[in-house]
Amino acid sequence: MTDQDEFPSDADPFDIAPVRLTVDLGALSENWRDMARRSGSARTAAVVKADAYGLGLEDCGATLYEAGARDFFVAVVQEGVTLRAYAPEARIFVLSGIWPGQERMFFENDLVPVIASEEQLALWMGVIAEYGDYPCALQVDTGFNRLGLPMQDALALAEDVSRPASFSPVLVLSHLHSGDTPSAASNKAQLESFRQVSAAFEGIESSLSASAGIFLGPEYHFDLTRPGIALYGGEAVNGMKPLRPVATAEARIVQIREAAVGGTVSYGATHQLERASRLAIASVGYADGYLRSLSGSGIPLRTGGISGGFGFIAGHRVPVIGRITMDLTIFDVTDVPDGAVRSGDYIELFGPNMPVDEVARAAGTIGYEMLTSLGLRHERRYLEAE
Repeated sequence: MTDQDEFPSDADPFDIAPVRLTVDLGALSENWRDMARRSGSARTAAVVKADAYGLGLEDCGATLYEAGARDFFVAVVQEGVTLRAYAPEARIFVLSGIWPGQERMFFENDLVPVIASEEQLALWMGVIAEYGDYPCALQVDTGFNRLGLPMQDALALAEDVSRPASFSPVLVLSHLHSGDTPSAASNKAQLESFRQVSAAFEGIESSLSASAGIFLGPEYHFDLTRPGIALYGGEAVNGMKPLRPVATAEARIVQIREAAVGGTVSYGATHQLERASRLAIASVGYADGYLRSLSGSGIPLRTGGISGGFGFIAGHRVPVIGRITMDLTIFDVTDVPDGAVRSGDYIELFGPNMPVDEVARAAGTIGYEMLTSLGLRHERRYLEAE
């Protein structure tokens, strides 16, 4: 048996990882400050649900807190419990609200439930009747038909003088369903509806806008804005250039192979080579969140005329060819100069040269899904904010 000491043990795991992710915390911090400036007189929260959009709740949460965020939004209570250690003085709102049995987690971690349904409102009335005054937020549906009290119920609640005095939300909020499309008439309609709600709950802070709504202008800002995707370098508004890129995903090339004209590539032999080709086999697949729908052929999306995915290496965009598999993806690097690409090199999947939303469109989806689909195998490196 070979002595383990004969093998090098000081290699940086990031430098040899099959797939890796670089998170630029400085860019994240600057993006939050940018959105804070755009929010004008409104305070600016940070949405860090879904593990900070796939980029790491602990590191991103701590960075945003250091940048100045004092209001945070998570999706579920467990995320709030994790975040509390990194944002000790922040208000942390839990968007999915509260369920029976979670009361202790909210109280012990000083989390604010967003009451999002009639059932949760009834539960909360019982909680405050037993335990006394405790902060909550109230979500109102102004046209989304997702979570939130129906608008007329919320207005009736505001006027109900018989409701417990201890029911006093610290925030009333709603959400735009088409904020990413500035020309949508529904934005104005929802704004007018929310103005009624905000006026009915006079003296209580109100919040309507996530990332996209911030770009619609000051009338949408109210007291608190809630940027999410814009912080992480994704498109907030259709057709608008995003802020600074935050995430760069890369995969290591396992093999460079020569393939003859007429040969086929990957499962199902759905791609036939029309020229002698040089192929780079990269160690990334749909198990790593590199979606199968990015495949260059052999999937329904390609029959619609939408081009498949591309990577970036040695100054060149290179196409995915054939089907993406669980652990491997094949890129055509024939047009990259000989010697410029070698086994062991890394190919950019998305990042500064391959915007995440452009990659997402090739997959028939959005940047949110690309980020939140990142698999557990990515070795991560965080570039600290200065």
